[in-house]
Amino acid sequence: MTNGGDAPGRRGPGLDGADLGRAGLDGVGLDGAGLEGAGIEAADATAVAAQLGRPPRAVRGVAHRCPCGLPSVVETAPRLEDGTPFPTLYYLTCSRLNSRLGTLEAEGRMREMTDRLDSDPELAAVYRIAHESYLAERDAIEPLGTTVSAGGMPDRVKCLHVCVAHALAAGSGVNPFGDEALAEVGEWWRQGPCIPAPTH
Repeated sequence: MTNGGDAPGRRGPGLDGADLGRAGLDGVGLDGAGLEGAGIEAADATAVAAQLGRPPRAVRGVAHRCPCGLPSVVETAPRLEDGTPFPTLYYLTCSRLNSRLGTLEAEGRMREMTDRLDSDPELAAVYRIAHESYLAERDAIEPLGTTVSAGGMPDRVKCLHVCVAHALAAGSGVNPFGDEALAEVGEWWRQGPCIPAPTH
C-alpha cells in the first residue's frame, strides 16, 4: 500500500506551513473541547482522541489520512508543552491499523526485520537514510540535540507502528520496513472507518 491510488495525500487541508500551530493538545477532552488555536481542527482532534482512547499530545497537524477521511497519522511537536522531549515526529492513530500491526509484532516480524539489517547492507543503507530523513524533518521544527529518531532506527526495528507512520507520512520508498508492513496488512480501511466519523 502506498499513498497513491485511492489513498489521499499526506496532509489534511489547510495544515501546511504556518497553519501548523505549535500548540499541544494535553488539555483537550475526548469531545475535542479546548482546541482553539491548536494545530488541527476540532473534528480531527476528536477523532484522534477516540482512536487513541485519550487526548492527543503536542499535535502539530494531520500527516496522513485514511481513504475514509479520518486522520491515520499525526505530526507531533519535538517537545511536549512542559518541555519534555518527544522524539516521535509521526504518530500512528488509526486504531484498526494499530491492531493489525500489533499482530505482526506479536508474530515476531520486528526480529526478522532486524536480522535482515545484519545480512543485507543495501537494506541497512536505505533504513539509515530513512533515519536521517526523520531526524532532518524533526530538527527542521526544533532540534533536540540527539541522533535518536524513533522506532529503533537505524540499527534495529523496535516498533512497526513508528515505521508505518513514517511510511504513510513521507510516502512509499522512504521507510522500507514501514512499506513492507503496510503491504502485509493490506487495505486496512476497506471495512470502513475505525471509529464513527465525528460531526463538525
